[in-house]
Amino acid sequence: MYTREELKILRARFWELFAKRCEVVPELKGKKRNWVLHRTKINNVALKFDVGRENAQVMIEVTHKNENQRLDAFMALEKYKAVIEEGFNDGLVWDLTYTRSDSGQEVSRIYTSLDGVDFHRQNQWPDIFNFFIKNMLKLESNFMEVRDLVKQELKK
Repeated sequence: MYTREELKILRARFWELFAKRCEVVPELKGKKRNWVLHRTKINNVALKFDVGRENAQVMIEVTHKNENQRLDAFMALEKYKAVIEEGFNDGLVWDLTYTRSDSGQEVSRIYTSLDGVDFHRQNQWPDIFNFFIKNMLKLESNFMEVRDLVKQELKK
């Protein structure tokens, strides 16, 4: 087991190596690449990477504390499900009530998962990095196609 400080160092090292891996990806090479992540221009909607002891996920997460607003945002995204899932052969998981393990907060998630990987196993990091890059490139591109439409839906 790792101490809290060792986990902090391990997590920092993971993200540093991930950033370096992104620098050599052909689709990302030659330009400063910033993932959209929290800069979606839709309040409480973010694209995220997550990795733990059992899996890695690439997701769209809706974090409105108000359940009705979270439901509205989720439903607005769901209207464009075909576009958001484009390129994901097995589709995505659409989870209206996902409980975050780190905070206990109830959120909505639209995600794909790489099961059977463990953040603590550094020999699995290359597989996780490749999963993150491949799937976030698709998810981000698909999301950007519908972002303005979703924003308009939420203004109604």
